[in-house]
Amino acid sequence: MFTSQTSSFQDSIDVEERDDFDSEEIAGYSQKIQLNCYYTIYLYQGTSLTLIDSSLPSEAEPELRTYISRRLSKGALLGGMGNIATVELSIPEQAVGCYCCLLEQERSPEQPDADGNGYVICFMGGSEKGLNLFRLELDKYVQGLHSSLQTPELQNLETEVRPYLSRWYEESVMHIHRVVQLVQSNISFLLHAALSHTHVEVHNSDERTKADVSRFIKAASWQGLSQQDTTAASLCKAISEDTHSDLIIDCSTSPPTLFNTVSNRFCDDWIQAFLNAAERCNPFLLRQILENFKLKAIQDMNSLKRFVRQAEMSHYALFRCCQFLQGCGNGDVLLQNARAEHSDLPEACSIIAVLEEFLKEQSQAQA
Repeated sequence: MFTSQTSSFQDSIDVEERDDFDSEEIAGYSQKIQLNCYYTIYLYQGTSLTLIDSSLPSEAEPELRTYISRRLSKGALLGGMGNIATVELSIPEQAVGCYCCLLEQERSPEQPDADGNGYVICFMGGSEKGLNLFRLELDKYVQGLHSSLQTPELQNLETEVRPYLSRWYEESVMHIHRVVQLVQSNISFLLHAALSHTHVEVHNSDERTKADVSRFIKAASWQGLSQQDTTAASLCKAISEDTHSDLIIDCSTSPPTLFNTVSNRFCDDWIQAFLNAAERCNPFLLRQILENFKLKAIQDMNSLKRFVRQAEMSHYALFRCCQFLQGCGNGDVLLQNARAEHSDLPEACSIIAVLEEFLKEQSQAQA
């Protein structure tokens, strides 16, 4: 009965064995070689581009400038919105993913019609498909430059702008990899915390590690995937009012010690996929696995809600719902979210209470 469900779940986990990231994109990771990445920043005035700084080889930068000029002439770069494509340059990789963003300068009262003036920031590395997985992070990182780009002279180039641009890959792409490397097989506890809206605290660590964990939890949560995303805030509030203990990550030991840990079979089944991708030093594959994890969770959540609606009219549907929860391995999380989401629907709440009792009895029987 659940053959197709099991097959779909295995397909989600086995992303690295399929064509989601082909051999060309994974090349260079198997030997733990740091990916070559580059940046370039141009001053854009009217229709001309003036190079401010670049880490590209000297022969490759004019090629990039020609490409950017062509994109600008076609109106393909919108202010504040990153554009990702594949570019061919005179670098060892030849073809790489390129993120470009136009940061327009604020108009002054003296120049109210200064349209198009600003800076073009480009980040190059990996593949177009890989960078697309981090589009939101890259957009946010570029926006962090706004305060440093106040004057065309850029007297803070050496002290602020160049160091900031040089860290784009470490700050925007590698955070998921660092978290998996930090907690290793304990990653399942973080995955469960993200899906169950459990607060996570990091003790005895630097600010970067705390930020990495926070960003990982946010990336692994339901946010942006649920059809009821407009009610996400109230859903999180309802669930947070339950008697949950915070997940604590104590970094005073190596590896870190985790307290108040909770996981389930669904989250445990993803451990090896994360560890394999981390071992290969492939942050793009890690992000794809994380996205597949979320997608499978939301698919199961939608299935549960469908079963609950059917169970209000059919005892057989209730039986199927019990079987589904037993087989998916994520019943505790799914029911927790369903209970919060259906709190104002008495019939659905009754069905969910029966299902919770069923899971409790199954857990006690296995214990």
